[in-house]
Amino acid sequence: MEKKAKRRTRERILETSLQLFNDFGEPNVTTTVISDEMNISPGNLYYHFHNKDEILESIFAVFEREIEETLAAPTRRPADVEDIWLFLHLLFETIWKYRFFYRDLNDLLTRNRVLEIHFKQILAHKVRTATTLCEGLVMAGAMRASNEELRVLATNMAVIATYWLSFEYACDPRGKLESDRIGRGVYQVMAMVSPFLLGESKSLLARLSTAYLGAQRGGHPTVSQ
Repeated sequence: MEKKAKRRTRERILETSLQLFNDFGEPNVTTTVISDEMNISPGNLYYHFHNKDEILESIFAVFEREIEETLAAPTRRPADVEDIWLFLHLLFETIWKYRFFYRDLNDLLTRNRVLEIHFKQILAHKVRTATTLCEGLVMAGAMRASNEELRVLATNMAVIATYWLSFEYACDPRGKLESDRIGRGVYQVMAMVSPFLLGESKSLLARLSTAYLGAQRGGHPTVSQ
């Protein structure tokens, strides 16, 4: 029972830290803030984690596992436009869950060598997955693009997926960062794919985009029209 209680405290520290990091930004949250939020002593927290970097790296390990699984999923079979749309939603949901990594990305990578190395690998995986998805569309006759166009498109898709929340935050830093920004990120990525699509695939994306834009009327406007 004692071991189970200790393990539960460790899990609670990680859950509380993730919430605080997401809400206030990792640089603004100290171990004292975390222990106060949990109503435990700093000594109890330090029993499980010697410093904030250990908490950070433990959260990152879970994030890395989840996002690598998400990035691997759509390459297991040929995907159509709707599959890619749904995949991007899953990807952005994972990014949203751990959004502080993306909002504070440059600062975190400068300070933490472990995150720097592993995040580079995640970025490379994003580009590989985007490349595979686009190549699948080309092979299926749903897209027309040269090898160079595919390379640039895949890189741009990864860039938008990585920095979209930072862009949203910079546009309205005092506003509430809401989860509906996920949909806007997906829409922006797919808007880059649209000019390369052919026939039914282009029509399908147009229908998906129209349905999404219709649902957004009266809310926050999209950046790309």
